[in-house]
Amino acid sequence: MIDDNSKEFIKRHIGPSEEEQSKMLKYIGYKSLQDLMENTVPEKILLKEDLKIDQPMSENDALKKLKSISKKNKIFRNFIGMGYYNSITPNVILRNILENPGWYTSYTPYQPEVAQGRLEMLLNFQQSIIDLTGMDIANASLLDEATATAEAVGLSQRLDKTDSKKIFISSNCNPQTIDLIKTRTNPFGLELIIGDEKTELTKINEDIICGVLSYPGTLGEINDPSESISLIHKKNGKAILVCDLLALARLKTPAELGADIAVGSAQRFGIPMGYGGPHAAFFATKEEFKRSMPGRIIGVSKDRHGKKAYRLSLQTREQHIRRDKATSNICTAQALLAIISAAFAIYHGPEGILKIANRTSKLAKIFADNIKAGGYNILSDHFFDTVTIKTNKKTNSIYEAALKENINLRKVDEEHLSVAFDEAKKLDDVNILLKIFGISKIIKQDVKVELDNLPKNLLRTSKYLTHPVFNKYHSETEMLRYLKKLEDCDIALNRSMIALGSCTMKLNATAELIPITWKEFSLPHPFVPTNQMEGYKILFNDLINDLKEITGYDAVSLQPNSGAQGEYAGLMTIRKFHKNNKQENRNVCLIPDSAHGTNPASAQMCGMKVVVVNCDDDGNVDIDDLKNKAQKHSKDLAALMVTYPSTHGVFEEKIMEICDVIHKHGGQVYMDGANLNALVGIAKPGKFGPDVCHINLHKTFCIPHGGGGPGMGPIACSKHLADFLPTHEIIKEAGPKNGMGAVSAAPWGSSSILPISWMYIKMMGAEGLKKASQVSILNANYISKKLSKDYKVLYTGKNGNVAHECIIDIRPIKASSGISEEDLAKRLIDFGYHAPTMSWPVAGTIMIEPTESENLEEIDKFCNAFIKIKKEINLVESSKFDKIDNPLKNAPHTHVELSSNKWEHKYEREEAAYPSEILKTVKYWPPVARVDNVYGDKNLFCTCPSMDEYDPLDRSLTRTPHIFEPPFPMKDEDELGGITIEEYERQRPLHHPVAQRPKGTLAVEDLENFDDFASVPAPDEPLKKGGGYMYPALKNYMKRSKRKSKKKSKRKSKRKPKRKSKRKSKRKSKRKSRK
Repeated sequence: MIDDNSKEFIKRHIGPSEEEQSKMLKYIGYKSLQDLMENTVPEKILLKEDLKIDQPMSENDALKKLKSISKKNKIFRNFIGMGYYNSITPNVILRNILENPGWYTSYTPYQPEVAQGRLEMLLNFQQSIIDLTGMDIANASLLDEATATAEAVGLSQRLDKTDSKKIFISSNCNPQTIDLIKTRTNPFGLELIIGDEKTELTKINEDIICGVLSYPGTLGEINDPSESISLIHKKNGKAILVCDLLALARLKTPAELGADIAVGSAQRFGIPMGYGGPHAAFFATKEEFKRSMPGRIIGVSKDRHGKKAYRLSLQTREQHIRRDKATSNICTAQALLAIISAAFAIYHGPEGILKIANRTSKLAKIFADNIKAGGYNILSDHFFDTVTIKTNKKTNSIYEAALKENINLRKVDEEHLSVAFDEAKKLDDVNILLKIFGISKIIKQDVKVELDNLPKNLLRTSKYLTHPVFNKYHSETEMLRYLKKLEDCDIALNRSMIALGSCTMKLNATAELIPITWKEFSLPHPFVPTNQMEGYKILFNDLINDLKEITGYDAVSLQPNSGAQGEYAGLMTIRKFHKNNKQENRNVCLIPDSAHGTNPASAQMCGMKVVVVNCDDDGNVDIDDLKNKAQKHSKDLAALMVTYPSTHGVFEEKIMEICDVIHKHGGQVYMDGANLNALVGIAKPGKFGPDVCHINLHKTFCIPHGGGGPGMGPIACSKHLADFLPTHEIIKEAGPKNGMGAVSAAPWGSSSILPISWMYIKMMGAEGLKKASQVSILNANYISKKLSKDYKVLYTGKNGNVAHECIIDIRPIKASSGISEEDLAKRLIDFGYHAPTMSWPVAGTIMIEPTESENLEEIDKFCNAFIKIKKEINLVESSKFDKIDNPLKNAPHTHVELSSNKWEHKYEREEAAYPSEILKTVKYWPPVARVDNVYGDKNLFCTCPSMDEYDPLDRSLTRTPHIFEPPFPMKDEDELGGITIEEYERQRPLHHPVAQRPKGTLAVEDLENFDDFASVPAPDEPLKKGGGYMYPALKNYMKRSKRKSKKKSKRKSKRKPKRKSKRKSKRKSKRKSRK
């Protein structure tokens, strides 16, 4: 009998062996995985039958099948343009970043000590964007060019002080960008004026929020935007310039032209088109708008030794802190793609980038000259890479002739064709195109070209990419070593377990990643005729059908290219449903107070009013509070957003009742699918109440996190919502006729990474998918029980079990020892582990999600690290360790500190370096010690520091580089509610989403003057009270300020000046003694 190897991948994906699973089950008191499920998951929602999905396939068979599918895609040469171009990824970057698990399996760099490598590369990305655009500050990337433009419009709306409702958009912008702006502005009732800026702008006689211009235009024409920018400013609007990054190597910068915001795509810098994505968009603006800018910002700070260190800066702008008052709902970036684009700029340097730009423009110029010589007229003599030809009655015949030569042109309309050149094109392509246009001329390699197609008044004279990092690593040897050095700085899944709660850092198998670099998936332009993409159609349909079966829903849209976009798309689908039913008044969204910050931020972007629902002491939705608020807002209730299993890591028993309450009042239920890894094959959301949910393919279905992107967030919904899913203006068949509009630039989002999820599902089959969920729940319950002897497990559900993650409470430990969750997390780095999720969804806690991919040995090693740390905490409590100078407060320890001649700590070097014996065999050394978050936010510095800003020996900061000043003067120990800024900073969530604080405390997101944790309001600045979650110190501050103002007004009316002065001095002296 021949052995069947179809199930071999299941054992390779799932960490614990059958024997280990039995041991773990016995330890937690269950006989089987099914026994554990029945005692953990509510009986009413537990699936009784298996998923109807194909049988599992071996890695080899799955790759063969996918290869045959991919061959159905016809790979033509594309000259379509419209923001997408062929780009050549240098092989040293392809192999050492894109195909390297040291880069693609890392997480968003919230823990800077273990992320210095990717933080440096993201800072390089920011520097390259700042250089090429000339703007003051840039973020670490956004999802795509259209989304970045919509975010720029959103920023302009937030900054607008005129109450204008008008936005001007140039018709020269790409149609997919205009389409997405329409979607994003619709909920706010804004008026879009779309037209040619040369004529339409002058017709507007009132203020506008902003004007969006394209540079060059979608048809290739280069116009001087200076006059239009001036007109926009005169109408009190912000000028947004959508730029071509490669063209900026030759053209004046947006800053020189007067733009307020510059956006675009970095796709041309080494990223394949991939049938639409993923790509890294850029967003750059003026320094004065930095606190309103969306997305991640990488900044420079220092560690506790004064050494330069990188970190995420100004996080209080973001959704995980400010929630419905956030600058955006963006929860991530396109980090991996931004890193590749930065590496592209580094490898080529300024001379290489200029060479690519010149070569591309020369090809376009040669083509244009010969087209004109052949009797055609072109739209404009000023262009960079795109030539639009007036083809009149020949349009269709030329277009068809090109298709016969396996070439895609852009058919603008019945009288115009457009031809776009790029880095990958050659002179042979020009000759073939001329032949297609009926011009029998062969251009030879020695042809002389003058680039008079670039307007003289717009030629760039300023330098760019002048930092040493862009001028050093131009040989493959140098680049290889630089990338290896950066990779070694970080912790990724190829080094150790990353147990981040609510993040699902599971195995990203090699077999799943292999297909993304196949040319059949990586080369297609997103707007090619769909009959050329039969392979992609099969892939999409397979994935959609499998996701429908897994979730129990009737329809799926693959367009949202992040989880946050999925949330937004889900709520917009609900909004469109209510509008179709003539119930546009339904605009209230109920959200539990434990929800991820993207939930309220997404609701706000849909024009909804957020009403917070309380959670009870067990971490479940307070059903009585839900009923009361649903009743109160019954006529206007649009939706409830709920996460299942809950953000507290338990299966709520009343989930069906919760959904019934909302449906009774005419609302819809949106389910956040962040925790779907506990449900696959176990329960179907579409069958227990929610009407729509998003699916994080980058969590549950194995697309790697990439250090903070890419992600994918498809949405699945019930039949009554299917007609309102996302649409696409260019590729109509990508969505329904009357849907909610576009949410991504590309019709199917980030298509080229969908093969990863396809491979995972096919290799696991129904049996493997169910087992993955079961083992993820087993691993979490094993950890929960093993750590419960030393730590309090905060929330449990049925029979004292958790779902796929558990929360341990560090607050009692902090109260007795002074050791915080941050100290514990940083000490874990000394053990070689990335910290789990800190202070979310509850402040002062740590949330652990092991996933199904970690075996018993790794889980035990991880638990033993926690147990050993608790023993160290006990030594602090017993005063055997000093309260301040101990291994936890000083963690993590670098090899430089440990090997120095000077050691003045009150504990041994060995205790610091090797808290576990196994570390003497293999050890991760963090490149920096604990990073100073306060310094980083008080001294915001978001570009690559110049070489003379570091000591040549230890690379530490020797002087403060260019600093963006905080909005008011600060001291190191400004008082806030009786604590220093440093202590205040330690109270904030240092990892990820919003921290839940005791009810009645002041919410940071409601403080209009509170821009950053480090930039606290001056004592005389007014504070606005909110009903939020965090920072008890602020409550004290608020009370004291309120009490002070009340007494002050009383004294003014009733007391004599002399007496008031005495009381004032007494209060001052009391405050001084308290300090």
